[in-house]
Amino acid sequence: MHDFDLCVIGSGPAGQRAAIQAAKTGKRACIIERREVLGGVAINTGTIPSKALREAVLHLSGHRYANFNIDNTAPLKDIKIEDLIFWCQQVISSEIEIVRSQLTRNDIQIFTGTASFEDPHTVKVVHGSQIKTVTSENFLIATGTHPARPDNIPFDSTRIVDADGILFLPNLPRTILIVGGGVIGAEYASMLQIMGCKVTLVESRPRLLEFLDAEIGEALQYHLRQSGMTLRLAEKVTKAEIIDAPPGARAQDGKLVMATLESGKTLKADCLLYCIGRQGATEELNLSAVNLTADKRGRIEVNDKYQTAVPHIYAAGDVIGFPALASTSMEQGRLAACHMFSVHSDSMPHLIPFGIYSIPEISMVGWTEDKLTEDDIPFDTGVAHYREIARGQLLGDQIGMLKLLVHQETRAILGVHCIGTGATEIIHIGQAVMALNGTADYFVNTVFNYPTLAECYKVAAMNAVNKLVHV
Repeated sequence: MHDFDLCVIGSGPAGQRAAIQAAKTGKRACIIERREVLGGVAINTGTIPSKALREAVLHLSGHRYANFNIDNTAPLKDIKIEDLIFWCQQVISSEIEIVRSQLTRNDIQIFTGTASFEDPHTVKVVHGSQIKTVTSENFLIATGTHPARPDNIPFDSTRIVDADGILFLPNLPRTILIVGGGVIGAEYASMLQIMGCKVTLVESRPRLLEFLDAEIGEALQYHLRQSGMTLRLAEKVTKAEIIDAPPGARAQDGKLVMATLESGKTLKADCLLYCIGRQGATEELNLSAVNLTADKRGRIEVNDKYQTAVPHIYAAGDVIGFPALASTSMEQGRLAACHMFSVHSDSMPHLIPFGIYSIPEISMVGWTEDKLTEDDIPFDTGVAHYREIARGQLLGDQIGMLKLLVHQETRAILGVHCIGTGATEIIHIGQAVMALNGTADYFVNTVFNYPTLAECYKVAAMNAVNKLVHV
């Protein structure tokens, strides 16, 4: 008999949910975590720290109330990095304790150490000089990812850092180059700009966050430029190096980082944040012992039930690739555990919401205009601007907007896109209506609390319906 019914490798969102789901069905579950603390990247270096930093920046800078100032050109309050780190650590510590409490309450055994397979039902756990063997009927690989570190970027943890190292900078740089305009790059770029750093963001694609609705993406780029950020789009960094600052240059310790672009341009700054790509944390799993392999980015291939090529070994979360969100990782872990123990469960992968915690924040669910046009689906749009909504005025949000994509014949809601305060919260109203096959008429006929941002749905729906009836 094996020690456990399920052994989870990794205590991030996917691992937590899988272990708890197994425990709820009466199964014996354990988690192996190589860190001394629980939570994986999501709690310790990724999702929670970056969002805690965002909240700290908005609070300490006074940015939330900037639109109420008579003089909007006044400098924001000076922010010390010590204040930001203190704020973040409070949140991280609380989240770690919440996770530990949840696992303990569900009788999930926790092993600290690095796991590696010895055979299809056995892993070895190494923690310092201690070695333990754990056997299990099923396994879930939920080891997550770590930032990619290409050879042409000389990381040094002080001037050239990755997304995991940005919170450990000794001080805030005056100028910073951010390489990569994906979710992580856009989020940190907008935060650092508000913190008083002069930011240059380099992205190899023609626009930031190309998976977004084009209008929303353009609105983000406009706002970032208005805040003083420099965007270098359709440019690629081929080399980075630390150089002596030229005479007269303002530089910390007389040194600067210089990035060379494929076009031949050079960019200089006090610091460089590299956030292009992540690598699956599978190097130490000894996958060959169970006849599994990872791709060149360390990702593990799974089927629609999250099974690997070895049916009793599952994988979930960032380690299997896109969409690599904490929210989707949780659901993948839950669904994997349900499948392995024959528990019925439904899912709606077509209604996964995306949340980007840039400043301003962005969220979306469903299709984009480009995708609907490509698929020849007839639609109209309905838009509500926060500045037209009383709650938007109360919040001082002049740039927020909500957009509905509505089928021209059935009036079904095909997509919801939002930029502005609370975007990642109010998107779920549209998500719920889409899940229940609702139409624009639902929003037209529904009464929303006044004043709320939810009113945007009624205004946007009326705008769309007016177009449908040619008003």
